[in-house]
Amino acid sequence: MEQLLSYASSYGFPMVVAAYLLVRIEGRLENLAASINDLAKILAERL
Repeated sequence: MEQLLSYASSYGFPMVVAAYLLVRIEGRLENLAASINDLAKILAERL
């Protein structure tokens, strides 16, 4: 937490928040991409 506050003072609060959110969302985006690929395969099989 101390290091996060240090980054916020050095780089600016908005940049630190944006980086934090990108790191948190990365895993969810990967899961979403995999689900979309699976859905595309299922739809291709039915057509």
